[in-house]
Amino acid sequence: MSDEQNTEPQQQAEKAEEGQGGSYIQAPKLMRIASMTRAMLEEVRQEALDEAGRRRLVEVHERSLEEMQDVLSDDLREELADIFVPISHESASESELRIAQAQLVGWLEGLFAGIQASLLTQQAAAQHQLQEMRMKAIEAQTRDSSEAPGQYL
Repeated sequence: MSDEQNTEPQQQAEKAEEGQGGSYIQAPKLMRIASMTRAMLEEVRQEALDEAGRRRLVEVHERSLEEMQDVLSDDLREELADIFVPISHESASESELRIAQAQLVGWLEGLFAGIQASLLTQQAAAQHQLQEMRMKAIEAQTRDSSEAPGQYL
């Protein structure tokens, strides 16, 4: 095989993870951020936050958003910037922080649902295309066998 043929499956896999904006989405890192954010939200729901806890939660929230900027496609990065407003360290109440974390978890879950739906749609289209190719092959084979001369005894 040539180098060009060796890289074709790799290029197809990379294209499958491209966003609509054409930039590569780093799904594993995005999933780690989502898992961490979800776990942190669950923990925050169970405990009252003191000043240091609120400050730390603001820092983690901001850091999560920054990390996501590096792994999202251009269109998703723009959407993220439009939806999420910066949280003030000084004035953020406990409920504000919980709402911001819940919003982030909800956005990430929506993103994953969208990715999953897109992959299912692509899979269905590929199956349909394969079925059409099979039908055409069967029709061609049937046509060829009907035109071939029969066996003589």
